[in-house]
Amino acid sequence: MHARLQVAVAWLIGCLAWSTLLGAEARPLEFHLRFDKSLSDQPFSGRVYVLLTKQETKELPSGFNWFKPEPIFARDVKEWQPGEALVIAGEALGFPHKLGGLPKDTYSVHAVMDFDRGERHFTTAAGNLHSAPLRRELDAKNGGPVELTLDRVHRPRKFAESETVKLVDVESKLLSEFHRRPVRLRAGVVLPKSYAAQPTKRYPVLYVVPSFSGSHFGAVTAAAQNPTDVAGVEMLYVVLDPSCRHGHHVFADSENNGPCGQALIAELIPHIEQEFRALGVPTARFLTGHSSGGWSSLWLQTTYADFFGGVWSTAPDPVDFRDFQRINLYRPKENMFADGDGQLRPIARRQGKVALHYQPFSDMEVIMGHGGQLAAFEAAFSARGPDGQPRRLWDRASGKIDLEVAKSWEKFDVRLVLERNWKTLEPRLAGKLHVYMGAEDTFYLEGATALLKEALAKLGSDAVVELFPGKDHGSVLDQALRERIRKEMAAAFRKKHPA
Repeated sequence: MHARLQVAVAWLIGCLAWSTLLGAEARPLEFHLRFDKSLSDQPFSGRVYVLLTKQETKELPSGFNWFKPEPIFARDVKEWQPGEALVIAGEALGFPHKLGGLPKDTYSVHAVMDFDRGERHFTTAAGNLHSAPLRRELDAKNGGPVELTLDRVHRPRKFAESETVKLVDVESKLLSEFHRRPVRLRAGVVLPKSYAAQPTKRYPVLYVVPSFSGSHFGAVTAAAQNPTDVAGVEMLYVVLDPSCRHGHHVFADSENNGPCGQALIAELIPHIEQEFRALGVPTARFLTGHSSGGWSSLWLQTTYADFFGGVWSTAPDPVDFRDFQRINLYRPKENMFADGDGQLRPIARRQGKVALHYQPFSDMEVIMGHGGQLAAFEAAFSARGPDGQPRRLWDRASGKIDLEVAKSWEKFDVRLVLERNWKTLEPRLAGKLHVYMGAEDTFYLEGATALLKEALAKLGSDAVVELFPGKDHGSVLDQALRERIRKEMAAAFRKKHPA
């Protein structure tokens, strides 16, 4: 009997062990997250992310690769308690696929909780908590739980000031009142070589609006290229910061972003020009920018025609909404994701081949939550909806465009603004408009620029609008065009300031 009992017990233990092993093998991949009470002792409500990258890295990714997106998973939580496990599993939001579709491979894993305090991207926002990077092989079908502890605080990036590069950081009363919290205005200023040696000399200013994801930190990089020598004219070189929670506010006064243009004109520029000995007159203020910065600079010159002395805009975002990256926003039954023949709409190309479509790009921004390029347009141009969010131009599931929302965007359609106000704008913009675009723009922006060129020609404008054959979004601003722009700026200044 004793021997039989031993055999039976051994058999039972073996069965239990085998069933446990089978269960472990069959257990799908999950991420179990906890955050450290010493860093935050309050319950957390918001979006939590798990980011994967095949690269071995010790730092959080600074953004998403639009053309080669890596896996990201997210979950919205309420009252997540310190020390309590939060599970990111198959039902979580996922891009470019759900967790169950993750290819088996070795990844670096990061977890982030977004406190959403007004910054653009959750991986670069100061104060957000994140985990140490974990490097391991992941298998969606047989991964089991992966433990991650969020025990690090993302620190703000420091601006490296020097004798020639200075940081401007002031509170905006206009934007603080609008958002009901302190909002700062920032810029990086590169000083001319003669600045210290000639303490009474005053300078013209070149205001630069960075492209999407750019900021005033660009001044530090630009300083090495001697940007203050503009074809023999010394200028203060000022890199503005257009970043905001929704991405890039384009310095347009917005129901969602607030009076960004007014804050620049009434608060930041007067502060800069007083502190750094600018000439402080319209004929000594020039604008430039590329991509989203190209749109912003053109918008500022158009909106504040008497305040600036000229704009040199390169590869601007859509300046005519009849060709919004190949979509006519004003045409009935338009769809963001597919054209009239049901073909998927491309949003980007490389070397003549489609590299990105609207729908996956839109899906990526859904999981990001805020700070995406397409949603940034909505934040800048749409009215605020009853839910407190920007009214949506397109349905995120079907791609259907809301014509009522599109109609409301007319007041930000550069071509329409110029046409409707040309009688008063023509003398104030004479000699000031310069727009340069690659005829094979990576993001299909050349169509809108061609329409703007046609409209300005019909108005009898002296605006310079050129499309360069064979050039794309990156290659259009080559060394030859940079030098040409500098010469044109210098000539515009000398014309009004011959001494």
